[in-house]
Amino acid sequence: MATNSIVVRAFSLSSKLMRTLTQNNNVMSNSRCLCRQITTATDNGPKPDASPPDPVEAKAIDEVLTKQKEELTSQIGKLKEELKESKDKYMRSIAETENLRKRMTKQVDDAKLFGIQGFCKDLLEVSDILGTAVSSVPKEELKDSNPHLVNLYQGLNMTESQLIKVFKKHGLESINPSEGEKFDPHFHEALFQVPIQSAETQEADTIAIVQKNGFKLHNRTLRPALVGVFKAS
Repeated sequence: MATNSIVVRAFSLSSKLMRTLTQNNNVMSNSRCLCRQITTATDNGPKPDASPPDPVEAKAIDEVLTKQKEELTSQIGKLKEELKESKDKYMRSIAETENLRKRMTKQVDDAKLFGIQGFCKDLLEVSDILGTAVSSVPKEELKDSNPHLVNLYQGLNMTESQLIKVFKKHGLESINPSEGEKFDPHFHEALFQVPIQSAETQEADTIAIVQKNGFKLHNRTLRPALVGVFKAS
């Protein structure tokens, strides 16, 4: 609505400016016609005497014409200034509308990408429990003599693999740092510090222990990886 009112005002000012210019041209045209009529009448009419026109009267006419011209010039200048201001407001309004459109488009796109963020956080707890169940199965017990445990272990592995595929399909990826990796506060959360035991293989501010893997949704950290960091001695 604001943009439309500015456009209407700009058009109104343009019309007013054109009317003023037309009036100015009409006045000047009428003055020229009057001068030509006077000249023609003087040339064709009787010439009783060749005395020059009254200087006082001629000066008064010049003053009136000069004053009218100054007033019209002043009005034209004001109208031009108002038209310039209206055009500036119109362009600003267009720019603000475009910025608002871009922000709304970005918000809609973000809502499409990260609308499942809360649901993904709940599923991460399920993934953690499933991973704990898989890792708690003793490998030495996975024998042909214990088929029930083998089947259960294979079923847990298949379920975990399928869950990871579903995560990747929807843009959810695991953050699984390795020992010696540089600590990144955007993806890692340090829970404790570990003293450096070997200066040759261990460096300060690098990951020493991973307690829980993290996850990111479309490159946005959903849950940072919980780690321990080497501490400089």
